[in-house]
This record gives sequence, structure tokens and C-alpha cells, in this order.
Amino acid sequence: MSLILENVVKKFDGTTVVNSVTARLTDGEFFVVLGPSGCGKSTLLRLIAGLEQVDEGKIALNGAQVSGVDRHVPPEQRQAGVVFQSYALWPHMTVRQNVAFPAEAAGMGRAQIADIVENSLNTVDLMPFADRLPASLSGGQRQRVALARCLAGGARTVLMDEPLANLDPHLRGRMEAEIRRFHKDAGVTTLYITHDQREAMALADQIAVMWGGRFLQIASPQDIHDRPATEEVARFIGRAAVLAGTVKENRADLGPVSVPLDRGRNGPARVVIRPGDVRLGQGVPARLEDVFYRGGSWEAMACVEGLAERVPIASSQVLRSGELVQVTLTGGWILPN
Repeated sequence: MSLILENVVKKFDGTTVVNSVTARLTDGEFFVVLGPSGCGKSTLLRLIAGLEQVDEGKIALNGAQVSGVDRHVPPEQRQAGVVFQSYALWPHMTVRQNVAFPAEAAGMGRAQIADIVENSLNTVDLMPFADRLPASLSGGQRQRVALARCLAGGARTVLMDEPLANLDPHLRGRMEAEIRRFHKDAGVTTLYITHDQREAMALADQIAVMWGGRFLQIASPQDIHDRPATEEVARFIGRAAVLAGTVKENRADLGPVSVPLDRGRNGPARVVIRPGDVRLGQGVPARLEDVFYRGGSWEAMACVEGLAERVPIASSQVLRSGELVQVTLTGGWILPN
């Protein structure tokens, strides 16, 4: 395991910010911590980096314990590099000098530093910009300098704290591909913090949904979306209705509609309905509200008489607010007890 978190707790002024977090990251994994602002995800990153000390629990990196109640390895000895939102580059140093700084601070020889810098800059395709100052680079290029600096410092684990938050939307999409390529080429383990679920889905091998200082679920992006473990996860990821019903013989009775299920347990249940579970054109009457065009598809919420919540719809056909349609619920996911 590249990173092990074991019942990690952090408190500030008596308030628990990180609450009994446990996870195991395999070597080379891209692990995304996804949650709303204030859920504790940036504090968790700082604990892993060694910028904060745990109050309870343990953290191990690359097979060695680095944090515990009676142990705190300094950040520079953890072989973990951090990429912050601001990238934290020295403005008066060239790209080459910024990347060389960790190796120089470690007391390496000039020839060894030159090799490390060249390899690191080649990994992120920045050798042609080696003698430029950060101010002359784009946001995406400055981010790649920060990534190269992690490699030059010998980082086997790279920690990223919302690195795309300050970029324009069109650049963010391009940088997602850049980050995935960097992760693959560098062979590092990456722990990535974000509040953007689209970003998390695009990048992650595994996602941990964090809420109120805890991990609610750790799973693949598809499982997080299609098979949420809790109602909080279901409502936070994508669009969903969570409806009370009664399950019998792999069907959920929701009142005005009955929904077929791939699996089921007889008795009361909470059923998650996603846009892919709703088909237009036949079934029960519904009125459309909150209609939006998302570029290539339309989204809306459908009010079905007798259902406690509106159900989400996605369609390639034009939808109009207030329109009366017919809908069929073709499936759903039963939340675990």
C-alpha cells in the first residue's frame, strides 16, 4: 500500500474536522477525495503532507508510519509533494530554478540536479520553457511546473488541493487530461482534493465522498453514481430523487408507479431514481419544471402526482417548462439499510 489512513482524527478548538477517516491507497492509484466546502478534505491533505499533526489515528506512506499521536515525521521527509491552488512557485526564479529547488535543498550535486530537472521537465513537456519566469506562463503551464517540482523532490505520492479551481472552464477540461497523463507517466500515487464531481468522475480510479469530516463511501466513479451507499451520496453525486416505497418480488411500489429492480429485498425501502431511469413518451402524466439546455441534451424535473419528490429527466428532444408529458420509471437503486 502506498498510503494508509487508519482512524485519523483532527480537531480544532474542540471541533472535529476530520473524523475517524480510514482508507488504503494502492501504489500508482489515482484517489479523489470529493466533498463540499468545509467537509474537512483540505485538512486531511495537510495531515498526510505533515503540515498538521493528527490528534488520533495513524498515517503510513510507502510502508512507513509518518503520523500518529506520538509520531510526526516532518513534511520534507515524507516523499510526498503538494500542489496547491496557487501552485506556490517562486516568482523570481525561472522554471528550471523552481524545479531544481527541492534537489538543491537536499544537497545533491550539480550534475545530479541537472539530470533530475531535465527528466522532471520532460515528463511534463516543459523543457522549452525552462528559462522562463512563472509570470510569463499560462495557468496550465504553471501547474505543470508545480508537478515537475514534486517529481524533482523525489515524491512518490503527489497531493493535489483543488489544483484546477482557479482555471477557466475550457482550460480545466484540457488540464484534466494533462493531469491524468502526468499521473500515468510519472508512476506516482495521486491523492486529489476537489468539490467538483465532474472533475472527480473524469480523473479518479477510486472516489471517497467526504461529508462532515467522514468518508461516506469509497468506490469507483461508476459505483459512486450508480450504487450510492447513502442518501447523502445519492443526492450529492449527479441528479437524483430518493423515494420511499415498498419492495416485493424485485419491484418497488412507489404509489402511483411501480419500478422494476435488478435486485431487491422485500419490505420498506428508499429508492434512488436517476435521469437514466426515467423514459419519456408513455406511462403516467407529469409536468416539467426547471428545464435547462446543457449543450446536446435537455434536463428537467418532472412532477408526478402522488410522488413526494420530482424525478430528474435527461432527453435529446426539446423540453419546455410547464409542458405535460408522460413518463415511465424503468429502474432504480435501493439504498442499503
